[in-house]
Amino acid sequence: MEQKQARKVSALKRPKPIQGIKRLVSRPPAITEAVSETTSGGIVFRRDKNGQAEILLIQDAKKRWTIPKGHVEPGEEPRGTAEREIQEETGLKEMRVLNWLGKVNFRYRRNKTLVLMAMHIYLVEAQGDTNQLKPEEWLNDIKWFPAKEAIDKIEYEDISKLMLLGLRSIREQGR
Repeated sequence: MEQKQARKVSALKRPKPIQGIKRLVSRPPAITEAVSETTSGGIVFRRDKNGQAEILLIQDAKKRWTIPKGHVEPGEEPRGTAEREIQEETGLKEMRVLNWLGKVNFRYRRNKTLVLMAMHIYLVEAQGDTNQLKPEEWLNDIKWFPAKEAIDKIEYEDISKLMLLGLRSIREQGR
């Protein structure tokens, strides 16, 4: 009797591997080059009617809340890029770039290219009519947030850390 059961067990066929699994689990193409790019942007703030700091955030095409920023053009300094990109992306005309808060380094893949990105971030005080915002067409939204809410909304942890540093600077400078 034991031999019959042993034969039955050995007679069971092992299942075949799933056919076409390689089609389901595709790998991206190999990276063929690496490039360095530099961007610059700003943590833009203003005071509300009660004197509390508000931070301007943009919502990108992927619905992520972030700060206005963009690529540094040839011959341009990061500080000037921050001001230009803030004007282009938000429509703010008057601002004052106060100080450099830091640099965030990260990398991402663009097709077969590894992009090594360095992003300079400045503290920027909005001036003039800060309610006249004209976002670029590709943006989903643009909005002033109370500082604590902006920190929660921001999608990127490294930027939120620099935002905290900027808020401390605002308090210390009495802005």
